[in-house]
Amino acid sequence: MMLACTGWSQVGNTTAPFELKGSVKGKENFEPIKDVQISTDNGRYTTTDVFGEFKIQVSLGDILIVESPDFETVRHRITSDEDVDILVMGYVPNNSPRKEKKISSRSTFGHQKFLDSANFYKKTDLEKSIDFIAKSIAPLGNRGNKKELSLSLTTLGEIYMYHKQYDLAIANYKDALAARTSNRTKLLLGNTYILNGEYKNAEEELLPLLKEKHMVPYQRVELHENLGDAYKGLSDLKKALDFYQEGLQIAEKNQISPKVIDLNSKIADTYASENRVIEAEGFYQNSLSLSKQVAPQRQIQENEKVADFYNQKNRYDDEIQLRKQSLNELQQLRDTDEKKEQPSSFGQQDTITSQRINYKIANAYIAQDRLDEAIPYLERSIVEADEEDDLVVQKDATRKLSEVYRYKGDFSKALESYQAYVTVVDSLYVRKEQEIGRAARLNREIANKQNRIASLEQERELSQSKYSLAVTEQQLFQETSKRQKWIIYSLIFGIILMSLTTFLYYRSNKQQKLTNNLLALRSLRTQMNPHFIFNALNSVNNFIARSDERSANRFLSDFSVLMRSVLENSEEDFIPLSKELELLELYVKLEHSRFSDKFDYDIQVDEKIDVDAFQIPPMLLQPYIENAIWHGLRYKEEKGFLKIGVHQITHDLLEITIVDNGIGRKKSAELKTSNQKKQKSKGMGNIKKRIKILNEMYKNKVEVSISNLNDDQTGTKVSLKLKKD
Repeated sequence: MMLACTGWSQVGNTTAPFELKGSVKGKENFEPIKDVQISTDNGRYTTTDVFGEFKIQVSLGDILIVESPDFETVRHRITSDEDVDILVMGYVPNNSPRKEKKISSRSTFGHQKFLDSANFYKKTDLEKSIDFIAKSIAPLGNRGNKKELSLSLTTLGEIYMYHKQYDLAIANYKDALAARTSNRTKLLLGNTYILNGEYKNAEEELLPLLKEKHMVPYQRVELHENLGDAYKGLSDLKKALDFYQEGLQIAEKNQISPKVIDLNSKIADTYASENRVIEAEGFYQNSLSLSKQVAPQRQIQENEKVADFYNQKNRYDDEIQLRKQSLNELQQLRDTDEKKEQPSSFGQQDTITSQRINYKIANAYIAQDRLDEAIPYLERSIVEADEEDDLVVQKDATRKLSEVYRYKGDFSKALESYQAYVTVVDSLYVRKEQEIGRAARLNREIANKQNRIASLEQERELSQSKYSLAVTEQQLFQETSKRQKWIIYSLIFGIILMSLTTFLYYRSNKQQKLTNNLLALRSLRTQMNPHFIFNALNSVNNFIARSDERSANRFLSDFSVLMRSVLENSEEDFIPLSKELELLELYVKLEHSRFSDKFDYDIQVDEKIDVDAFQIPPMLLQPYIENAIWHGLRYKEEKGFLKIGVHQITHDLLEITIVDNGIGRKKSAELKTSNQKKQKSKGMGNIKKRIKILNEMYKNKVEVSISNLNDDQTGTKVSLKLKKD
């Protein structure tokens, strides 16, 4: 193997990262070699494309590592920003017809362009990134293209993984592996399981990879690191340490510096969790010394991790010293970036900021009762947090400053700081409400995009089936032309084939109908949650408008519990009835806290009923209760009553009743404004559609009837009958 560089140029002593371009080709015929692993000793990683070309972020002095099962690993030190061309001696490509190769190259090139665009927008524009994935899948055609499909789904999984949509990432990684097996995709799937807390699934996915013989060293280090993380999550610390240490040996042997630091730090964390302080401190010191040899950002991260360890062990002087070093490094980094006119960043997931470090230093001083030394750091943290619009740190630091002044007996400054704290908390509440709204909109968009990609995949599979059928018919025709004496057998074969096609077409239509129903249910659920959130937030707004802070805080606390339950259940077709009743009880409690003068309520569940044995669609009962409160009891002059009852009719049949003695449906309709009459209830409309679809799919599982409670058309009774699966 021979390394050839196109030129050398000295670009100064700066260590600023830049994009290095290069290629890997056969020496004799200049045939491009794809899927070659390109990495650096600082942890950057990429692969060559179909033209054998690659792009990677490097700095002067980095070691470029070129790895492939087809040739010997090569290491090259970067001394300039010139392109690097790597020529492999004796490389023989696979022979294929020239015309087919040209078509494949054009198709693959277009597909790769869409994937490159998706990766470009991954961190900045989620919707646009997913759109490019959809564009990469759409033109794959009917010839299979399993490899390209797998690459698209893997990239989509990485996008969801970056934005912490772990369930969607896992689903797409599984689809990618179904299309084409890949060690890289398996590693990504295992890592996502760990991030999602599914440690057992991660273990089952990653353990078989230990037997793989053709993994590059960087992937093998990742494999051992992920297995260590999985066993640590399963509380098997001995196995976790074994895998971490084995991964550390591989990383040191292959000079993979970032992973050496990572694994030293993780081994230290594991020892610390076992309260083995001496071993933990030894590995922490290793990670600290190694991090000083790489980028300043990495040194700051390790400083903060070790400082947290010192904090847990009450070694506050050591903690303060390390954090002050971090502040100095941050300031130097900021000065360097200002000279280069580019911002310093630790990445989306990092929370290491100057204001947070100042806050932690102040807490260390407070823990030692050195209040006068803590005050300047708290004040600095508040100022920096205000400049960076970091309301969380600003809130915590302002509250802590008020407490310090109170301990010192300076009550005027304590009051002043507390008033500032209240102002920051109000701003934080407003921001959280905005974030909830944005999150709801983003979830709707993600669901729509994912549904679109699923539809494209179904269309692609259908096209592939049609193409396969066309090929079969063509082969049948050619065979019939060559062998006339077998015409009778060919006709019989054709009849059988047509019968099979008819059967497959019927089964495909049936499956398509089921798929459409599932997509419709998912779409209706994504519409229900924003509708429910919007109505519930009206209640929160009422307390805020009345400046009733205690009630608002209590209401928001209950509301957050309710929201978590709603969001956790939103992706399920059915949940246990016990969960639905808990959610409804919390919702009625919230509404009663607002309209306590309008109604009382009672929820009665027959003790003989095994509520966990019954399954019910989530959010099915809430709109009926909401209607009873908002349109029946709220307009009643005297105090009304809401009763929710659950009783068993037969062993497999349950009846749930929602009864209110409100003004009734007729009177409620008369009280509606003209604008309200033009609008249909979104919640009730969605419920009717969901019940219709569910009854089609599950054979009349749910039956709902609504009637007047009294002869004078006052009061309303809703009866919902639920069958056991």
